[in-house]
Amino acid sequence: MVLIRLIDGLNEIVGKAVSYVAVIFAGMIIYDVVMRYGFNAPTLWAFDLTKMFFGFYFVLLGGYALRHQAHVKVDLVTENLPSRPRQIVEVLGYLIFFFPFCWVFVIKSWEFALRSYAQGETTYGAVQIPVYPVKIAMAVAACLLAIQGVSEVLKLIFKQSEQRHVG
Repeated sequence: MVLIRLIDGLNEIVGKAVSYVAVIFAGMIIYDVVMRYGFNAPTLWAFDLTKMFFGFYFVLLGGYALRHQAHVKVDLVTENLPSRPRQIVEVLGYLIFFFPFCWVFVIKSWEFALRSYAQGETTYGAVQIPVYPVKIAMAVAACLLAIQGVSEVLKLIFKQSEQRHVG
């Protein structure tokens, strides 16, 4: 289905692009450690900036992780079920738990980001870095996670209908 490929492709691209952020913030940490302990000249910006990069990295990989089934799942209930009941329970889990969580995550993170931007919120360090980009990333991450949930539910539904036609 085109929608599934589109959503999966978007989260794949975002996931791979964001993975490079880990290299950047690792480089910043190494630079700061060398400056601090090697030259007794700590940076003013590295701590705040690495926290922000880690925030980007952490939140924006949620949809990518769901796409690759890398989230923690409680399979105790479903592991012994036959295929069709397992798929039904998984779809119900998305509808009852996942999508309401995503709805709250999208709404609250968007409000959080708008408030941060409107207030001109910055970090408290010696170098005051704007905070709103990370908070906007939270809202984007919430949307990416929610649409990946749609993709996963569609995969479960289509897998279910394929099994019904094959079996």
